[in-house]
Amino acid sequence: MDLQLASKSVIVTGSGSNIGRAIALAFAREGAKVAIVDIDAAQCNKVAAEARALGAAEVLALATDVTSWEDVQKMAQGVEAGFGGIDVLVNNVGWTFDRMFMEKPREEWEKEIQLNLWSNINCTRAVMDTMVKAGKGTVVNIGSDAGRMGEFREAVYGATKAGVIALSKSLAREYGRKGLRFNTVCPGTTMPDSDEEIGERSIWATGMKDWNTPEMRERIAKAYPLRRVGRPDDVSNAVLFMASDCASFITGQTLSVSGGYTMM
Repeated sequence: MDLQLASKSVIVTGSGSNIGRAIALAFAREGAKVAIVDIDAAQCNKVAAEARALGAAEVLALATDVTSWEDVQKMAQGVEAGFGGIDVLVNNVGWTFDRMFMEKPREEWEKEIQLNLWSNINCTRAVMDTMVKAGKGTVVNIGSDAGRMGEFREAVYGATKAGVIALSKSLAREYGRKGLRFNTVCPGTTMPDSDEEIGERSIWATGMKDWNTPEMRERIAKAYPLRRVGRPDDVSNAVLFMASDCASFITGQTLSVSGGYTMM
């Protein structure tokens, strides 16, 4: 299937590590113009070099705090100026630390809301003037099955991801007539295969470092009908399809890529 993504202008937030990195590199293989957006400048540059080597038409590395409206505006303006437009936005940034609701400090709730929901609102608003003016554009949000069904020890995280799903649906209704599409892809547990795929500020290098062991992978896999943990490429394949013209009649939808963990 020809996804016709060559020379498309694409922004991927949180693309320095794990899922975001895989998405950015998948667009690069398709010959897209890819903006690598991450708060970790060193990791941005590292992934940008990988994207160039894989055949991206053009690459920008933009260190950005997606919780800052000022930062996000500068990022979007830089992409529009550098690439001549914005065709695709992938809102991938996400963060959590699993704890029971009553045991979680307030600063973690606030960080989850900022990184998982406000980042999507900021980045989406920053690209919409460009997309509406062009009469086309697609936003793919990375949600979570925690936002579809609720999840143990992920109450606030799940609430933010439910917000991401609702945001996608509402914007799909409001701006479909302007030629814009909004969809959400919900990964299950998706672990990097090696430390080379993550930066120092990635959740997999900090709060969830102890999870990424063979024993934990085996334990988690038992919860999935397909009996394995997700890989970053599992998610990137779904995102590329949703972003492509092959999905031109799909909007306001939520797709779980979670090995059957949820079925709805």
